[in-house]
Amino acid sequence: MLRAARTWLTKAIRQSPAAKRVFLSIAGLLGYGSPKQYAGRRAFNMYSDICISRPDDEAAFWKQECHLPPTFQSWFTVTNLHVWLLTVRLRALPPPQGQHFVQALIDHFFLDVEDRVRAVLQPVGDKSLAPSQNLAPYTRRTDFYAIANSKSRSSPPRGRAPESLVTRQMKIFKEQWAGMGMSFDLGLVRSDAELAAAVWRNLLGARGARGIAYAADDPSRPYFRRTVNLFGSQVEKFSKINARPGGIEAEERRDDGSGVHDFPPAEVDKYVAYPETMAVLVEYVRRELVRLQAIPDDVILGKGVIGTENHGLEVLRFGPVKRPDSLAASFAQEQQQ
Repeated sequence: MLRAARTWLTKAIRQSPAAKRVFLSIAGLLGYGSPKQYAGRRAFNMYSDICISRPDDEAAFWKQECHLPPTFQSWFTVTNLHVWLLTVRLRALPPPQGQHFVQALIDHFFLDVEDRVRAVLQPVGDKSLAPSQNLAPYTRRTDFYAIANSKSRSSPPRGRAPESLVTRQMKIFKEQWAGMGMSFDLGLVRSDAELAAAVWRNLLGARGARGIAYAADDPSRPYFRRTVNLFGSQVEKFSKINARPGGIEAEERRDDGSGVHDFPPAEVDKYVAYPETMAVLVEYVRRELVRLQAIPDDVILGKGVIGTENHGLEVLRFGPVKRPDSLAASFAQEQQQ
C-alpha cells in the first residue's frame, strides 16, 4: 500500500485541493483516519526517515571503530539498535497509542528486513525473471552493504528465494531482535556495566570471549576464531557440534561468512580501544534516551489527521554517536595530556 501510494494518484491529489478533500473523506469512511491506522503510517515514517539511515550516517564508526563488516547482518544490528531506542520512548506513550506505535514500528522493521533478505538470498539482476518492482526494497537502498553477484549471473535467477530459507533467516533475525532488546532493557535498568556488556555482545561481536590469542597454534594455517552461538537456531545443538572432529574448537575456527571473528595475534592491540568504544556507545544510548524522553507525547503522536503522518518528526532524529563534549572524549583527552 505504501509503495502504491507513490503513483499518479498521489500526484493528482496533491495538485487538486478538491480531489484531496474527496479522497480524505473516503479514506476516513474506510477507517484510514483511525488512531491505529494513523499510528501505523506515522511509525512507517519514523522507521524510514529516522532509523534505517543510521548505519550509513555513521558508517565510518561502525566499520572502522566497531570493526563490523559491510554485511546485511551488520546493517540489521545497527538498525535494530535504533529501532530499540525509539521503542523505549514509544512504550512510554499513553495506552493504547503506545502499543499501536510500538507494534507498527516493529512490523515495518521486519517487513523491510524480509524484503532485504529476499534480495540478498536471491539477487535480482538486469536479466532477472522477477518483476521490476522487486529491484527496490520496502523502504530505500543503502550503501552500507552490497548484494553479491546481483548483476554478474550468467543465467537469470528464478526471481524469488526459497520460502523455507527465507523463513529460517527471518526466525534468526527475530531471535536476534528479541535477544538484543532484552539485553539492552536489562542494561538500561541495571547499570552502565551491564549496558556495556550488551554493547560488547551485540555491536562488537563478542570478540575475545574465549580469551585473547597472542600466537597462532599453527603458523602455517591462517588464524581464525569466532564466538559460536550454541543456543540460536542457526547452529546445531552442542552435542552434535561436540561430536565432530575437533568439537567446539573446530567450529570456532570455521568461517561462517559473517565477517565477525576474534582479532588475529598481529592485531590484538585493537582490543585496547574496546573499553573506550563501549563507553562511547553506552553514553550515546543514555544521551539519546534522555533526549527522546524530553520530547512531549503530543509531538510524537502527531496531529492524527491524514496527510500529516510525517509532520514534526525532525526532533526525533538521532544525533552523532561520538561528540567532542562527551564524557568519553573528555576522558580520552585527559589520558593524552
